[in-house]
Amino acid sequence: GQRGEEEEPHSLETFTFYLSEPLSKERVEAFSDGVYAIVATLLILDICEDNVPDPREVEEKFHGSLLEALSEYGPNYLAYFGSFVTIGLLWFVHHSLFLYVTKATRLMGLLNILSLAFIGGLPLAYQLTSEFAEKSHNEIEAIQVSCVITFFASIFQFAIWTTALLNEEETLHPFARYGGKEHAFMFAKLALYPCVSLGAFFVTCLLSEFSTAVFHLMQIVIPFAFLALRIFVRISLTAIKSVMSLSRRKVVLLEEEEACLSPNETLS
Repeated sequence: GQRGEEEEPHSLETFTFYLSEPLSKERVEAFSDGVYAIVATLLILDICEDNVPDPREVEEKFHGSLLEALSEYGPNYLAYFGSFVTIGLLWFVHHSLFLYVTKATRLMGLLNILSLAFIGGLPLAYQLTSEFAEKSHNEIEAIQVSCVITFFASIFQFAIWTTALLNEEETLHPFARYGGKEHAFMFAKLALYPCVSLGAFFVTCLLSEFSTAVFHLMQIVIPFAFLALRIFVRISLTAIKSVMSLSRRKVVLLEEEEACLSPNETLS
């Protein structure tokens, strides 16, 4: 028989992409952990492949002393440990960030992918800083490239935090919201690597002779800076709270004194 109503043709829905739409936080964390693990593994494979002394060379060149042979690869080992510490601390910051993120968005996922792209360049930074001769022009440029890679890997993490703050009631835990218990410490923690890497870049431009020392000093000092950062933030917050409480007490005392005065005294 004939249909009572004609069926409307199916219209193709236009594809829309909203950056504020939710994204699975668990998938973002799992993917990020996998990238960090692979990058750390690549570092270990790189140093085990090219920086292990040959037994024959140890016997002939170093008279059977393995420690003397290993000391020749000292700069390579220092660059390896510095790069590994950098990866570990960036993972720690990433873990702390998503510990307070309650809901991830597509924009946060995009910024996270950009951060991971530069995290994947850290083995390249290790190879560059340990490949060229000391105090050469190529070594200075390699260190500057490493500073740039570290800066962008960390600044995109800071961008994730900033994006979460824009809609903090839906995306952040109350402890990490503006004025929350951990807000100041998270802000300082996420800003540490971008500031230090950018500062090291400009210092290496000015002091080219000490560029290697400055870069390795940055990698060694930052773990201790993370420990000192929480103490500094707590001291500064307690100082601000004490100053605010003193100012409030003065206001309360003035109000009490004005209340105790007679109307004639207040007019005078």
